[in-house]
Parts: sequence; C-alpha cells; structure tokens
Amino acid sequence: MRILIDRFVELWKWPIAIYMLVSLPAYVQSFYYFQLMTWKYIALAGGIAVFFISRNMSDASVRSNIQIIAHECTHAFFALLTLHKVTKIRVEGDNSGGHMEFKGKGNWLITIAPYFFPLFCFFCMIGIWVYTHFAPMNLFLNGILGYFVGYHIDTVVSQIHEKQTDLPKVGYKFCIMFLPGANLWMIGTILAFNSRGWDGVFIYQHLIGMLNSHNYQTAVKYISSFY
Repeated sequence: MRILIDRFVELWKWPIAIYMLVSLPAYVQSFYYFQLMTWKYIALAGGIAVFFISRNMSDASVRSNIQIIAHECTHAFFALLTLHKVTKIRVEGDNSGGHMEFKGKGNWLITIAPYFFPLFCFFCMIGIWVYTHFAPMNLFLNGILGYFVGYHIDTVVSQIHEKQTDLPKVGYKFCIMFLPGANLWMIGTILAFNSRGWDGVFIYQHLIGMLNSHNYQTAVKYISSFY
C-alpha cells in the first residue's frame, strides 16, 4: 500500500506544480476578497506582530532549534500521512540541522512539505475547531493563530536558501513552479479559516476555482484576438 501511495504521489508531482504555477494569479487576486479591516484580521495581524517582536527578543540558538524540530516534524507528519513508519528524528547539537528517517523510499511531498505546509498553524486550527464546539470564537484565538502564521512565514523564508539539501532532491525547477503558489494557497486558506472557520476554507477553494476559470477565459479571449 505504501509503495502504491508513493507512486501515486510521484505521478502527480508535475501536474500539481503546473497547477500551482497557473493558479498563481488567482492566489494573488484572492486576497482582494478578504475583508482585512475586520476585528478578526486585526487580531490576526496583532498575533503576527507579537511573534516578530518575541522573535527579536528570543535567543538565536533556541529559535533555531525550534525551527529545526518543526521542520523535521513536518517531514515526519507527511511521512505518516503517506503510510511510512518514522524510525528516527534527530536534531544536531550545534544547531546545524536535523534528520528524520522512515521506512520506504518516500516521495516528493515528504521532502518539500516543510517549505509550504504550516504544521503549527494546522494543529492550531484543529484546536480552535475543537474549542469552538464548546465555547464561542474570540479574538484571542485569532491572535494565537496569527502568532503561528508569523512563525510559518519566518520559518519558510529562513529555510529556503542555496545550502538547503532538500530542495535539490525535488529539483529547483519544481520548487520555482510549486512553492510560491503553494505558500500563497496556504496563507489564503488560513485567512479564510480565520474569518469563517472550515466553511471559509471551502468557500476559499471555490473562489480559487472561479478565479482560475475567469483567468483562463480571459487568456483565451486575449490570444483569440490575434487571430
């Protein structure tokens, strides 16, 4: 089963990269539809600000260790999702990096996951979803989510560099095609959740589909005008 999942994931590598590249205009356009001046988004922005303030006040080695742990845990999370047994997670003592081992060959999704998937945000969203089954949503929770959004942005920016060993494994061409759209998609999904919970996430995905369709029709009309 694990081998079949790996082959299925590998089969979709380039189609997904092309989709993310083609959808990039839609992801950018989608931010226009968010009502960013509401209190929920102001609280989210406050949480992001708190993260960057605390980041500058924290010890660099502690911050680096947390990023490495989160990085390896994201690898492990996607390894488990694709039915690979994780056998080891190790963080180097000199803050130089970490290592995660699992059974099986693996796939590109495991390799690239830490560079677009906000693991802490995801579990925060799950926590908020559980909490709101027993109590109403409040701005403090929006602020907490914003804190982890800031962490995700900072982590992605800091770990994409020429010395990163994961990126050559999937190919730089793939990274250029996939990562910008994937990260905007994740941020848009979080913003949608911040507004309307999981219902907002589904509405956001529908919006992206509509924008892609509109952009496709516009492109066809533009190209047709030359003939």
